[in-house]
Amino acid sequence: MKAALELIAEKGTAGATFAEAARRAGVSPAAPYRHFRDRDELLAAVAADGFERFTKALEAGWNEGRPTPSEAFERLGRAYLAFAREHPADYVAMFESGLRSEAFPALDQAGQRAFGVLREAADTLVASMPPTVRPPALMVALHTWALAHGVASLFGRADGARRKLPMAPDDLLEAAFLVYLKGLAAGG
Repeated sequence: MKAALELIAEKGTAGATFAEAARRAGVSPAAPYRHFRDRDELLAAVAADGFERFTKALEAGWNEGRPTPSEAFERLGRAYLAFAREHPADYVAMFESGLRSEAFPALDQAGQRAFGVLREAADTLVASMPPTVRPPALMVALHTWALAHGVASLFGRADGARRKLPMAPDDLLEAAFLVYLKGLAAGG
């Protein structure tokens, strides 16, 4: 799995072949088949492992909503961006492998646990809002995921695909959250 992750870092998911991963790991070309059915199963295992670390990073950022849900929510977004920046190969494996997570139960469950942190944060944040302006928490979780993922994928990458931005990606995400949350409050 480590060799596959290194290949993803260098060549993307398309360059992470079974044979090259085996060669880099110093094992025979047939050795990976003892652990994985095929290349997709290897990539799914790498992605699931990345999601487990991602979940821990999000949980640390969220810190159970302390000291306030809004401050913790902002930290959660920063944790999202930091993970994408600090673990680019994991991020690519998790989101750019082209695998259907439903076909790989461990990957699907790991991804659901990561989203569960976003969902818990959105539930807590929405519950802290006045009742007249409370949006559906699931909608907030999905919008937050889309915002954070978009900023991370476009502007927070650690590779050559990063787009130029006249501000730090963290600042862009913070501004987007502020505009989004103010918009929610204005809608009530």
